[in-house]
Amino acid sequence: MTSTTGLTLETVSVERDGYVLMIGLNRPHKRNAFNMAMLTDLSRAYGLLESDESLRAGVLFAHGDHFTAGLDLADVAPRIASGELPVPADGRDPWRLDGDWTKPVVAAAQGRCLTLGIELLLAADIRVAAQDTRFAQIEVLRGIYPFGGATLRLPRLTGWGNAMRWLLTGDEFDAAEANRIGLVQEIAPDGENAIARARAIAHTIADRAAPLGVKATLASAHTAHSQGDAAAIARLRPTVTELFATADAAEGVQSFVERRDAVFQGR
Repeated sequence: MTSTTGLTLETVSVERDGYVLMIGLNRPHKRNAFNMAMLTDLSRAYGLLESDESLRAGVLFAHGDHFTAGLDLADVAPRIASGELPVPADGRDPWRLDGDWTKPVVAAAQGRCLTLGIELLLAADIRVAAQDTRFAQIEVLRGIYPFGGATLRLPRLTGWGNAMRWLLTGDEFDAAEANRIGLVQEIAPDGENAIARARAIAHTIADRAAPLGVKATLASAHTAHSQGDAAAIARLRPTVTELFATADAAEGVQSFVERRDAVFQGR
């Protein structure tokens, strides 16, 4: 599968859209269920997003009627059982659990969004769902449990009771419930609109916000989560002092004085 990025993948599309990298799950004939190839491809797409300094944000979406049916257990289960889920040298953890990330990801879901799909949404920074999206974290019904971050992120994001309601039962829930508990921030009428909305949000970040400011904001939030508020507070004023010395901060002030949109260079 060719792309405009120089990265060729089999099961994931990658397309540069200005400062935004569009990452599309592309195994629609299997409801975008993840086999080992697809896990590797998504890992490499995320690796490109993080390593390419000309990219400022990513959009994760899916081709076809469904976001993902989760893991293709027939293909992936033996690797899970052996404890072997390697990340390629040019990739990042597809669950985004391998340390802090510097580029925001906006995700758009539609149709079925099962197991790994929910965890991919939780790993994103902002989430949009089509009105027809149906969610379920069904690992407990298969004799296993969520191992891609749902047990960490869903209680923190939605509250203990809301998380346990869906993690422990495997029950299905709809987009309205996902929005109520904070799993998704917006609901779009259909999948096409959900992707368009995710793209628009990503472009708002990538085209209008200062890249260094975005990076610092993510870093501060990550620090507060992983090291506690005190560690994040200790970095607030030193970091903003560093930012005020950048060309982007000078441009931000000048654009305010001149009442025009700023043009940031990321330096």
